[in-house]
Amino acid sequence: MSDMEDRNETDVSEFILLGFSSLGEKLKIFLFLVLLLIYLITVTSNVVIIFILWVDRRLHSPMYFFIANLSFLEIWFTSVTSPKMILNFMSVNQTISFNGCMAQSYFYFALGVTEFCLLVVMSFDRYVAICHPLQYATIMKQRLCIQLVLGSWVGSFTVISLRMLLILKLRFCGLNVIDHFFCDNSPLFQLSCTDTSGVKRVDSILISNIVLSSLCLTMLSYGSIFFSILRIPTATGRQKAFSTCGSHLTALAVVYGSCIVLYARPSGSSSPDVKKGVALLNTVLYPFLNPFIYSLRNKTVKLALRETFSQSTTKLFPNL
Repeated sequence: MSDMEDRNETDVSEFILLGFSSLGEKLKIFLFLVLLLIYLITVTSNVVIIFILWVDRRLHSPMYFFIANLSFLEIWFTSVTSPKMILNFMSVNQTISFNGCMAQSYFYFALGVTEFCLLVVMSFDRYVAICHPLQYATIMKQRLCIQLVLGSWVGSFTVISLRMLLILKLRFCGLNVIDHFFCDNSPLFQLSCTDTSGVKRVDSILISNIVLSSLCLTMLSYGSIFFSILRIPTATGRQKAFSTCGSHLTALAVVYGSCIVLYARPSGSSSPDVKKGVALLNTVLYPFLNPFIYSLRNKTVKLALRETFSQSTTKLFPNL
């Protein structure tokens, strides 16, 4: 009898991702093309940024080192959910294996937490550069920068690995339809046939604390930067600094706003359709905006891009 119960409790070998299946066929095709284009631009632009930051010695500084790590992360973060979601627009079979679902959930949260840590590190770097420019080289040494980045990656993946040990203890026996475009935590909890109250409580406290604490640390740095900018004597200098910080804060508003709605609010306070729309901001729009906000608006990066492109063109077409 116990063997039969075990088989019944573990008979879910795959999940069905509903995604946006309720939309009309024409709208599905339109979204498929738009999201595919956004994904390709996101990956390509981040690869270009990593390449430029690697080959141009003028960009070998702490700020660009952190930006390169962020670009590397964004490629993988958007690739965790976007390809499967895009394919499901045109696919009849919208299933994902049990192991694939668990892996998707793990990397989504691990990379997401790493991103929050990197944003804190980047805001600290800007704080030192603007508020303590004379001590910048002394404080932001190469060893510290590597330690901050390694700490962000290793610490985040370790914390989420411990979280996944709790998720993997859940049993799924029968219902396997996920009303989402990826394996998020809430729909998985709803499908489990075991008591999830303890796991949900731990998960909610963990994710909420990570999101809100990183937000507080980031805003603390930007608050200090804001008051330093106010002391800049020239109006042109203040305007330039505010323009840069404004674009950064816009990106932060998208990622933190979406995560607060999804994970730092009581479960059940938002409908599945609202959660899908907000999750799109987090998994598609934010990775798409990042290269343009943190890198491609930068004059030094644009100059390096033009020079690299010009040199490549000259080598390929020497007679032009």
